[in-house]
Amino acid sequence: MKPKHLRADVLAGLTTSFALLPECIAFALVAHLNPLMGLYGAFIICTLTALFGGRPGMVSGAAGSMAVVIVALVVQHGVQYLLATVLLGGLIMSAFGLLKLGKLVRMVPHPVMLGFVNGLAIIIALAQLEHFKRGDAWLSGAPLYIMIGLVVVTMAIVYVLPRLTRAVPPALAAILGVGLAVYLLGLPTRTLGDMAHIAGGLPTFALPDIPWNLDTLRIIAPYAILMALVGLLETLLTLNLTDEITESRGYPDRECVALGAANMVSGALGGMGGCAMIGQTVINLSSGGRGRVSGVVAGVSILLFILFLSPLIERIPLAALVGVMFVVSQQTFAWASLRVVNKVPLNDVLVIVAVTVITVFTDLATAVLCGIIIAALNFAWQQARELYADSHVEADGSKLYRLHGTLFFASTTPFLNQFDPANDPSVVTIDCRHLSFVDYSAIAALKTLRERYEKAGKHLRVLHLSERCRKLLKRARVDHD
Repeated sequence: MKPKHLRADVLAGLTTSFALLPECIAFALVAHLNPLMGLYGAFIICTLTALFGGRPGMVSGAAGSMAVVIVALVVQHGVQYLLATVLLGGLIMSAFGLLKLGKLVRMVPHPVMLGFVNGLAIIIALAQLEHFKRGDAWLSGAPLYIMIGLVVVTMAIVYVLPRLTRAVPPALAAILGVGLAVYLLGLPTRTLGDMAHIAGGLPTFALPDIPWNLDTLRIIAPYAILMALVGLLETLLTLNLTDEITESRGYPDRECVALGAANMVSGALGGMGGCAMIGQTVINLSSGGRGRVSGVVAGVSILLFILFLSPLIERIPLAALVGVMFVVSQQTFAWASLRVVNKVPLNDVLVIVAVTVITVFTDLATAVLCGIIIAALNFAWQQARELYADSHVEADGSKLYRLHGTLFFASTTPFLNQFDPANDPSVVTIDCRHLSFVDYSAIAALKTLRERYEKAGKHLRVLHLSERCRKLLKRARVDHD
């Protein structure tokens, strides 16, 4: 690696580590866990996925989407069951990658991807509003004005500094600059230490203290499956986004295996589960992080903060971190999706809006699943409408139908409506040169059509079937002669 690339990766990783801290602490608190569990998870998962994953430049850690999934488990059964769930969830993730199922992310349509990105951008921004509260009450008076002022200064530095120099990542300069100003001026504002104390030792290996039996499996399996699905989904979609930003190609199956292994290690060492984090990934990429070193530096920095630098790190103003995350939210949101509203089909616009709204109000897995279902139904409807037939009477008195389109479950009715068995001549031929048979519904429709002509005392012939269609019909024992 060239020295300038190494320097860029190191600085980007350091910047990302500052952004990881409040997020991982907050997610641990959401899950009713010790903040150190979130930080240990961030260190382990970030470092291992950076070293062995399939997408250099992408940042993983203790993610909020996974924290929400396991809240009920922690409340009902305790931390030890959570650690067992993280182990099992990691095993499922690795199995997913080893079975080479990462390619399934190709099934996610682009409008769903835009909705996912927009929804997460809104979630990132809304999550920062919690820092404008003290307890359950909103800040007011001088504390509020100081907080807003520091956030605005941080955002201004991030936006303006790149126009002056690119020697230092703007987010890093903003965090350190605002932190130094707050310290020198003695401004009364909340710091990272007000969220939680992060001093601690090295994580230690210990298998979860639970009964290893079928009853335990019944408890943790549903949570582990859900956690794995949510983690894989967010990771693979973030990988796609990283591919677009860097104009390079990652390896989803390898990333799934590495993520699963990292989660298993995290669970064995007392850390939370995790997956790719889109906000921190955007920070890393925008700060110049493109290689594995940036992720390793981010992960190792978290450990160094815990072991040696907690007194200094706890002095970082939350306002500086909030300002950076607001910028990340703005940069993550796909503003181009607003400009194409009048240029793309209304159905795609509805998918984008639906996925965005569902992501904000429920969770990522539900949103993406709903988006895929909506997009699939729309695709099926459009394909069904495109099936049509040209027909004419031949010189010998028979009638020829030339079919065009795709025959599948949604187009069987339009297909059958093309024919008139009662009034057609005694011999009818279907030319399927431009017709594709997709599923069993297509075979059933052809069988129904043949039966209608037989009932009318007429003969139906089918010509120019593709080899795949012939195999489908042969397997279903439908005569096409």
